[in-house]
Amino acid sequence: KSLPSIYSLSIKNIRQKMKNLEELGYSREEVIKMTKSLCPICFKPLDAEVFDEDGKILIKKTCDEHGEFVNTYWSDDKIYNRVKQFEPTITSVENPSVEKFGDCPNNCGLCEDHETSTVLGLIDVTNRCNLRCPVCFANAAVSGRLYEPTQDEIREMLRNLRNLKPHPTPAIQYAGGEPTVRKDLVELVAMAKEEGFTHVQIATNGLRLARKENFAKELKDAGLNTVYLAFDGVTPEPYINNRGKNLLPQKIQAIENCRKAGLGVVLVPTLIKGVNDQQIGEIIKFAFDHRENVYGVNFQPVSFSGRTPASQVEEQRITIPDFVNEIAKQTHGDVKVDDFYPPSSVEPFARFIGALEGESPSVTLNCNQHCGIATYVFMEETEGKNTLNNLIPITKFIDVEGLFELLDKYSDKLEKGGFGIKKRVEASAVKNLPKLINTNEVPEGLDIKKILLNVFTKRSYDALGEFSKDAMLISCMHFMDPFNFDEDRVKKCIIHYATPDGRIIPFCTMNSMYRESVEEEFSTHLKEDKN
Repeated sequence: KSLPSIYSLSIKNIRQKMKNLEELGYSREEVIKMTKSLCPICFKPLDAEVFDEDGKILIKKTCDEHGEFVNTYWSDDKIYNRVKQFEPTITSVENPSVEKFGDCPNNCGLCEDHETSTVLGLIDVTNRCNLRCPVCFANAAVSGRLYEPTQDEIREMLRNLRNLKPHPTPAIQYAGGEPTVRKDLVELVAMAKEEGFTHVQIATNGLRLARKENFAKELKDAGLNTVYLAFDGVTPEPYINNRGKNLLPQKIQAIENCRKAGLGVVLVPTLIKGVNDQQIGEIIKFAFDHRENVYGVNFQPVSFSGRTPASQVEEQRITIPDFVNEIAKQTHGDVKVDDFYPPSSVEPFARFIGALEGESPSVTLNCNQHCGIATYVFMEETEGKNTLNNLIPITKFIDVEGLFELLDKYSDKLEKGGFGIKKRVEASAVKNLPKLINTNEVPEGLDIKKILLNVFTKRSYDALGEFSKDAMLISCMHFMDPFNFDEDRVKKCIIHYATPDGRIIPFCTMNSMYRESVEEEFSTHLKEDKN
């Protein structure tokens, strides 16, 4: 149980002694950091310890009333540490909505301690829903009360997001509940465009899009950019487990109706271990089969809040390392673990564009590096078919980290200034960008050299559209719940809910702590929800 005179042993002997202890069943525990978390029963903020034990990252906290909780944070320390290096910058809002008091996350809204601005704003336009999904993190449609902000209230929430300084929120998502049960959703989409949002999307189960063929066109004409479609698998079973019934035919019909309307779709699978984690590869293949209007797949491991059973946390928990390891396995090694990067890794792009334009970037994906992970993947057809044996990740033909380093180098020069600096940087880009491309691995028909040069020397963002036409964004956003809640991640959240009282609340805090009280304050009693 202890190492006698360990201080007098050589490093080699220490390592051997530790190995011997591990073989006897003792675990190695290394504290990584201290943070704040929540009691998953009473939601009281607690001191918490994030630590590495036997190659797994865990989070531990103790509530005086409800005892100790130890839960998985990241299931692989090697992947955790690789991602850790992409630490984001801080871009706090200049006009916080609330004053900070007490321990975080008390009084969210945003306060002066928050370290990021809002990249994607969310507004719950209703708590009604036409489903009763067993894993709904919003616990929609069962409270016995109706939460449905008026158009005037929604416009005010939109304006609160757009009034953030120094950067107005560029993108908005209407959510719920199920936003399509509102008869005025088309008007709300148009309203968001009126208020200056460049990107508008809805998070939906797709049932109304499937039933009403012209609905997708109405939304598209009003300015909707993307349908964020819940899509749990390619067989009936995941829907029966996650949604209570087989919804696959309706999902396919919704995608088809959106295709006819020219409306883009992102598939959003809720991943649960033992339910649909073995379908990750097939979901990606499905996306490529429908790539005419499916632009990406954003996998979301189940969050244990709302109606999700808390008793099954560890059995059903999927973390980001579990996800990327499954990708590597199910794509037969075509897409590897190291092909994925956190959103914060692309900050050099935003910094470079800002330096080139002579101003701070308006959009920076500077969320905590442990919030998500993503890559772009291409697929070459084999005998006219899409298969999981011919995937090409972007890292196979572009030196991604070399590109990040080059952009930071150019940004340093641009920010330092000097005579003709922009012209000199552009000339250097023409010379050096092609060196980062492995031309032997570039997918057929993709002129990646031309695309990069057009983006970085001519600021032709239409070229990005040409790139994304053939690429599929494969991402995973692991939202927190009270079990794995980490204050460090909350402070760097870039996805925020706007509420009728003027607050702007980080996503994971809203769903872990505030949703019930917000809906209670701004709702009315509902005798029966007929939807």
